[in-house]
Amino acid sequence: MASKFQSRLVGTIILVAIGVIVLPDVLDGKKTHYKEEIASIPIKPELDDDLETFDVLDPVDDSASLPEAPVEVVIDDATTAQVEAAEQESLPVVVKEIPERNEYQDSAWIIQLMALKNADNANNLVKDLQKRGYQAHTKPEKSFTRVIIGPDVSKSKLERQVIELEKITGSKGQLLKFKPLNP
Repeated sequence: MASKFQSRLVGTIILVAIGVIVLPDVLDGKKTHYKEEIASIPIKPELDDDLETFDVLDPVDDSASLPEAPVEVVIDDATTAQVEAAEQESLPVVVKEIPERNEYQDSAWIIQLMALKNADNANNLVKDLQKRGYQAHTKPEKSFTRVIIGPDVSKSKLERQVIELEKITGSKGQLLKFKPLNP
């Protein structure tokens, strides 16, 4: 019985092997083989002994000539004295002080979101908020770093952002007037 089973198993393996090897070629259809055409390099042409000759032309005289000796310029002392006198007689310069205008002093606002002891955490939070479209900054102080949003002229816009930031960070920010560093 084992011999019948073995011969059936061997026969099945042979039929499967033939099917795997031969059938794809038979069922594939007409194959088209492409032969790459290689252009041969032409043989070096033989050069004639007659080389092309070019005529060298004589230079053309354009009748423009430079002076043989260096050119000297003489400045009259009276002319230089007049120029110096005119410079000294110019009107006195009046310096008018212009008061500095700080457009943000009365109308700009910021959100002080939180103060963190770890500056790296504050910087990572600022990067995350900037990716989300907020104008976030850090303000380092003695032992902590503040996270600030703004400044912005629109107080109502920042009030809406306080609510959004509370959802994002879990920290309720404080709306403050903007005080510039150098007014």
